[in-house]
Amino acid sequence: MNEQQLDQVFLALANSSRRLLLDLIAARPGCTLSQLQADFSISRIGLMKHLQVLLDADLVLAQKQGRERPLYFNPVPLQQIHLRWGEQYRDFWASQLLRLKAAVEQQNPAPQQTELNHTELNHTELNHTELKKELS
Repeated sequence: MNEQQLDQVFLALANSSRRLLLDLIAARPGCTLSQLQADFSISRIGLMKHLQVLLDADLVLAQKQGRERPLYFNPVPLQQIHLRWGEQYRDFWASQLLRLKAAVEQQNPAPQQTELNHTELNHTELNHTELKKELS
């Protein structure tokens, strides 16, 4: 994916109406612009302009069949973006989480101390129950 294609994908996704349009096309493979028009409060021409941006970004594929143009979601550009950056940042955050886990485990109290806390809690609950009985 070259820089111009990358810019087109991000431009297409930068608008909430286009994201909604893309979601609807993904949820309804083979739908037409006419079928999607009911979900928008913008004009047909406005919707066509949004669709053209998605087509230019290769996020939507259209096949002309007579007078109709069924629309299909194309996940490939998003997958390419994910492969370009997602893997890199996934590895970074996975290593950060492992470091955090190790730090927390080093500060974790010993099991004997945890048992004492449970014993103290039970003792406090007993005192609270006895106090309630005395007040009644």
